[in-house]
Amino acid sequence: MKRLLFITMLFSSLFTYSQSEEIEDLMIELAYQNSDSAKIDTSIKLIDALFKIEDYSRALKHIDQTQKLAKSLNYVKGTAEANYYKALIYSQNDDYLNAIDSYGKSKQYFQQLKDTLGIAKVNNSIGIIEIKRGNYLVGLKSSLSAIEIFESKNLQDELSKAYNNLGEAYFNTNQVDKALEFNLKALGVRQQLRDSSGIKWSTTNIAKLYSMRKEHRKAIEYYENVLKILDPKADQQLKGKILPLIGDEYLQFREYDKAGKYLFEGLRYNRRENNKDGILRSLNSIGNLNLQRRNLRTAENQLNEAYAIAQELDNKSELLKNYKLHIALDSTRGYYQNAFFWQNKYFDLKQDLDKLNQPKIALDIDPDTDLIETEPIIPSENTLSNADSKLLKKLKWITYGLGAALAFVLLFTLINYFNSKKRNEYILDLERTQTKLLGQNENYHDQIENLEEINKVKDRLFSIVSHDLKDSISSIKAFIDLLKEDSISKKEFKQLIPELSENADNASLLLFNLLNWSKSQMQNLEPKPELFNIQDVFETKMALVEQKVEKKKIVLIDESQRDFAYADRSMIEIVVQNLITNAVKFSRDGDVITVSNYDANGKLIFSVEDTGVGISKENIDKLFKNDAFTTIGTKNEKGTGLGLTICKELVELNQGRIWVESTPNVGSKFFVELPKSERSPS
Repeated sequence: MKRLLFITMLFSSLFTYSQSEEIEDLMIELAYQNSDSAKIDTSIKLIDALFKIEDYSRALKHIDQTQKLAKSLNYVKGTAEANYYKALIYSQNDDYLNAIDSYGKSKQYFQQLKDTLGIAKVNNSIGIIEIKRGNYLVGLKSSLSAIEIFESKNLQDELSKAYNNLGEAYFNTNQVDKALEFNLKALGVRQQLRDSSGIKWSTTNIAKLYSMRKEHRKAIEYYENVLKILDPKADQQLKGKILPLIGDEYLQFREYDKAGKYLFEGLRYNRRENNKDGILRSLNSIGNLNLQRRNLRTAENQLNEAYAIAQELDNKSELLKNYKLHIALDSTRGYYQNAFFWQNKYFDLKQDLDKLNQPKIALDIDPDTDLIETEPIIPSENTLSNADSKLLKKLKWITYGLGAALAFVLLFTLINYFNSKKRNEYILDLERTQTKLLGQNENYHDQIENLEEINKVKDRLFSIVSHDLKDSISSIKAFIDLLKEDSISKKEFKQLIPELSENADNASLLLFNLLNWSKSQMQNLEPKPELFNIQDVFETKMALVEQKVEKKKIVLIDESQRDFAYADRSMIEIVVQNLITNAVKFSRDGDVITVSNYDANGKLIFSVEDTGVGISKENIDKLFKNDAFTTIGTKNEKGTGLGLTICKELVELNQGRIWVESTPNVGSKFFVELPKSERSPS
């Protein structure tokens, strides 16, 4: 060990000596040179040597002298290089404003010289700065402009940095496929350079990206590749991080033995190294393993320890994961009040993280668009306090309001029915006229088909509106009945007020969306596309089924990510609600429902997956057809049989597609693909 330390110190001393000797030689050479362009070139070499040993103060002094001489000689190349190194030093000192200013001046001089390599170096450096500052689109643009020149000149070091920057920028703008592409390129270059540190981090990033794309076998392959090349002494922290990540990947396939092997090894390793961050990750993952194996007491102990460490370290991402696992644990044990407590903490933290991690994407939208403020309203009871009484009065009024709204929708449906009859009569008249006007037959036929299709879609849609509103009002009415019959104590009432208030708020929002959509569609069934966050839709619609989920003891897991779809939001909200409601309907006690989304070739794909009763192959063929098809749920729930048909039509109206994968007695997974921008191909 002493010999190894001695050799390390010797090489370090030799390197330092070599650097110092080079700098001294350049200083001597500089002192004896005439004040011409050759002296400037030597000065640039000296500045480069000083920059490499991070002697920035001396480097800046020589930069100032070089700039003055270059200006007096009108030596443009010297001025360009001097400004470039000044910008590099400002960037190292996190002085971004001066760095950008100096890069801009350097770029102007390189452009004057038509020096494409110099311009590329500046652009890539600007890209690095902007990506660090979170301006990912600006950083992407700058780095992409440099890539072509670096590739043509086969500049490996520059390519490695540029690929890495692009991978980070694409990752932070939720473009997972592009992020993966450039991380793979960066890995290839780093392997050629034999950059061991870069190879480890690029391989780790690739594994994470494959995991995000749900390609868990690929993720395992790359994580295990990292383990093979880790330095036992230098990479202890990275090893402690990767072991639980591999265990998590095996959990996706429910390969519990393999998952346990990596997870327990990771926990032992991190405890031995006293790596608290690694201990936290391992405990969360092992808690998840025991939760899936129904070892609930063990899972509780591990998750509680992880919770304490997450708070101590202020590790918000692992704390969010811990909240989700606590929700699943308490829901499985039937402790719904506790699960509700963890769920509130989960959503609060998730909102904070979404705001914190929000990428700076230049979108031409008004941030206040579609911002709906709804005040929770609660009904009253004389036996309660004044504050509680006011809350109850409010809830009673919203119940009346919802009832009136339901009556309005039913009335609208009847009016639409009579209008449909008139349209049908009009269609019959057209058919009679066709025999006389054979020359206009094709034109009239198209009109008839269009009207019939609009009528079918609208009629089917309004047939389920009443059903959805009825469910929302029923939960509130049931609570009022409990109050009337004195079946609930004041203490129990106060505990449930926040939950009931949220249910009322969700019902109001559902009603608002349904009525708004109905109003906008009275004349035609044309979608009104906009850019919206699919994660917000999931959060709203999941809240609407909380009572049903609790009643059936279903574990509802939200794995959605912040990402944008370009579609009619009201239509997609109806689709999401139908899919989640169906998942609940066909799930058994203790089953799991998972919602998630990801990017695929520039399109948004979201899914609703359940571990319920599944669908037979012959019934899958009937799901999306125009004829009503319905089956009874696991608790004898009835349906209209029109939900999935309408889902298909609404999705296709928005240039998307919907499909399902299902296995009887294993579960079902519904997928919806939507464009992410107006230019996305249909």
